Amino acid sequence: MSVSNSEPAPAQSGALPSTTPRFRAGREGRKFRGPGSVGPLGLGVAVLWLSVIVLLPLAALTVQSFDDGFVGFWNAVTEERAVATFKVTLQVSIAAAVVNLFLGTLIAWVLVRDEFPGKRFVNALIDLPFALPTIVASLVLLSLYGPASPIGLVFNATKPAVIVALLFVTLPFVVRAVQPVLIELDKDVEEAAASLGANNWTIFRRIVLPVLLPAILSGGGLAFARAIGEFGSVVLIGGNIPNDTQVASQYIRELIEYDRTTDAAAISVVLLAIAFAMLFVLRVAGNRLARREEQIS
Repeated sequence: MSVSNSEPAPAQSGALPSTTPRFRAGREGRKFRGPGSVGPLGLGVAVLWLSVIVLLPLAALTVQSFDDGFVGFWNAVTEERAVATFKVTLQVSIAAAVVNLFLGTLIAWVLVRDEFPGKRFVNALIDLPFALPTIVASLVLLSLYGPASPIGLVFNATKPAVIVALLFVTLPFVVRAVQPVLIELDKDVEEAAASLGANNWTIFRRIVLPVLLPAILSGGGLAFARAIGEFGSVVLIGGNIPNDTQVASQYIRELIEYDRTTDAAAISVVLLAIAFAMLFVLRVAGNRLARREEQIS
């Protein structure tokens, strides 16, 4: 009786595993099932709390914005000053969100995959913009980049200064969205790809990035939504120059000071609509990407 000594053909160098990284044991096999439904009482409390804290204030703001009718609302949001502030706000907010998409992902990667002295301190430092009053951040930035700059770098009252202020307050959103996903990723597939000859960039682009992309988009959307409504961090460093560095939140404050609260509410509603639309689109895109990765894996 003959025994076959045939062996499987060796894998070609550079080939990548057909599967993307899966989450660790808790996600692959048995799934943990937590407590069941909270029941009608819990659901009612949750809905009531969301209504009081979120829905009712938004509804009141929307109603107030139409106190002068649709024509008054339209005139308020299409006024030359209003359009200029919308343009400036979108420009600086998109710029800050895009920069944080890359740098926030890089920082999350370093915090998860690298070991270095002071790592815990840096990890805690990421959350500082959440705890620090934003007006303090603006004062700090003005002291560093203002006319009395100790490093000789003066660019206050410019759009780059506004972008730097927004980068400061929105950085944690991307880092904290990406970091948990990186922690849960299984490195086995990455190591298998490396053993087959794939370089680091190929491994990241073909294996890691598709899994991280939903979290990156979610963090970027939150950063953008925070940026378009930011006031405290830009109030000093930005200069509040109409048609140049004045953002929508500063224009809203100006309208309130002139007792034009209805117009201020109209501008606020437009900002809310922009933020909601951005978050909705990115959430849908992220969910589709996540479902596609689940089907592939």
